[in-house]
Amino acid sequence: MTSQETIAERPAHEGFVAFTAIAAAVAAAAAFGSAALGLQPWAMFAGWVAWFTRPASARLGVHAVVCLWLGMVLAVVGHLIVEAASPFAGDLALPLAVAVLATVAVGLRTTPVLDNMLAWFLGLVAFFAAEPENVLTGLLTLFAATGLGACAGFACGRLQHRFAS
Repeated sequence: MTSQETIAERPAHEGFVAFTAIAAAVAAAAAFGSAALGLQPWAMFAGWVAWFTRPASARLGVHAVVCLWLGMVLAVVGHLIVEAASPFAGDLALPLAVAVLATVAVGLRTTPVLDNMLAWFLGLVAFFAAEPENVLTGLLTLFAATGLGACAGFACGRLQHRFAS
């Protein structure tokens, strides 16, 4: 907006403030819930983001979360590939693992239910960012945190839809 424009010239949207307040309140509650449960709020937001990659329906949101979680599982496979290939591949073990992971995530882009590449890569990023000491407990903790975030995303969308109705 230039300094000459007035508030009256901005596009009006009656529900803008309410939609924003709903999202803020749900996000704050989810962050509080994450912390209270001993989960990382950033991981909760990975679930939130995954949910909103396909906000058109609850079914597509669930598909996004499935891709997110499968991306995390795929990251575990990548972790194992790096561990197994490092003795003979050295510094090439990581690029080899990434090539395998990207082939799977990108290769499934036309497969129904599994076609959300963004959620796959978000899952990969979340797992590698978490750097869990124990892969299984780290994975389960990430599932819990991102599941909470996805539920919060669902709740946010439903509340906003209800407000709009």
